[in-house]
Amino acid sequence: MQRRECFSVPERVALSVALALMLLLAGAWSGAKFKVLHRFYAGKNNDGGLYGSMTLDGTGNLYGETWGGGAYGYGTVFELSASTGDHWKKKVLHSFDWRADGNAPYGGLLFDAVGNLYGTTSSNGPNHAGAAFELSPGSDHWTETKLYSFCSVSQCTDGSGPRAGLIPDHRGNFYGTTYGGGAYGEGAVLELRPITGGWDENVLFSFCHNITPCTDGDGAYAGLASDSAGNLYGTTEYGGKGIGGDWGTAYELERQSDGTWKHILLHSFPGSANDGKLVYGGLVLDKSGSLYGTTVQGGGQGCGGAGCGTVYKLTRTDKGWSETVLYNFADPKNGAGPSSSLTFDQYGNLWGTAGGGTGQCEGGCGVVFKMKPGTGGKWSYSVVHGFTGNDGAYPAASVVFDSKGDLYGTTELGGGGTSVGVVYEITP
Repeated sequence: MQRRECFSVPERVALSVALALMLLLAGAWSGAKFKVLHRFYAGKNNDGGLYGSMTLDGTGNLYGETWGGGAYGYGTVFELSASTGDHWKKKVLHSFDWRADGNAPYGGLLFDAVGNLYGTTSSNGPNHAGAAFELSPGSDHWTETKLYSFCSVSQCTDGSGPRAGLIPDHRGNFYGTTYGGGAYGEGAVLELRPITGGWDENVLFSFCHNITPCTDGDGAYAGLASDSAGNLYGTTEYGGKGIGGDWGTAYELERQSDGTWKHILLHSFPGSANDGKLVYGGLVLDKSGSLYGTTVQGGGQGCGGAGCGTVYKLTRTDKGWSETVLYNFADPKNGAGPSSSLTFDQYGNLWGTAGGGTGQCEGGCGVVFKMKPGTGGKWSYSVVHGFTGNDGAYPAASVVFDSKGDLYGTTELGGGGTSVGVVYEITP
């Protein structure tokens, strides 16, 4: 099984042009109002496509990252602000230089209390394996500061290639994951701490301690979630104790009283037909401390026998953690292969994105879906929007909500013409 790889810029442009030449189908399954806020174009207006989720400030402006475009062609951080009517104005806040600060920012952004933005790049940079950065607003421009540069050579045990963003604690530290590197070369969980004159990194856990099989996990693709006690929760794409030992894990890093961290394997995806496998998305907690996530495959025999993916729940019990599959993606036309983390709305519903659907994209242009809790622990699944290609294609990032309950997201491709992704809004 091959690891997940993103399309190159030429491939994305070619796919987007092909989408625009095809007939389009109706895009919505429900009464929710869908609107494209901005279309991105490769090679025009210094644009590029999107992979990560959006972030909002206190006034409703949106912030995100592109994997291409900008002054050097290696990606940007941008702001979208509401203008007259339905128009949103885009402003590039920073252009990535692959040599100085890395490129391919996929993980999304984070605001601190004073308005600084934080994020990661997944490759290149001073030590050739991505970087963590800060953007600080000024009177007429934003200033970038590199917090840490990751190293990709075998002697470097600090991790390499972060695919996800960062989360904060109340002490001003940040926590994140890397897909590679660490003590055993298969990824790590890390802490970034402010020190005099800069930042310092502390590796909390390196995956694949047993080398073969990697029973504690292999390849931390997703970012982290934290509870009120400061414990960290995440997933790995591969590894675990499943059939073949390589179908992914959900884990906890429990903060110990002496300052160390204990790795706890919460669930090892077995690779069987009645469970999920292959985990790209992270975990989200509810108010009771239960965890929710998605798998790209498993849950049945569809999608060529691999299964079309699942939505699952992990609940703490007296004997450990118990998994419940809330939904199997059995019909690809209603969504398949969810790769993003889930998001709770204010009513306790779960929202996510997936591939599949209809439209004229190969395999479907993707969907936005909603999971609504019911009686007896049952959840109902519905497609809120199905992408057609002209309004975007292949949503791969989590969605976010503003204070009014409106939803915002991104697509990797689509948008019509030579567009390579869109930012969209859904008013439920």
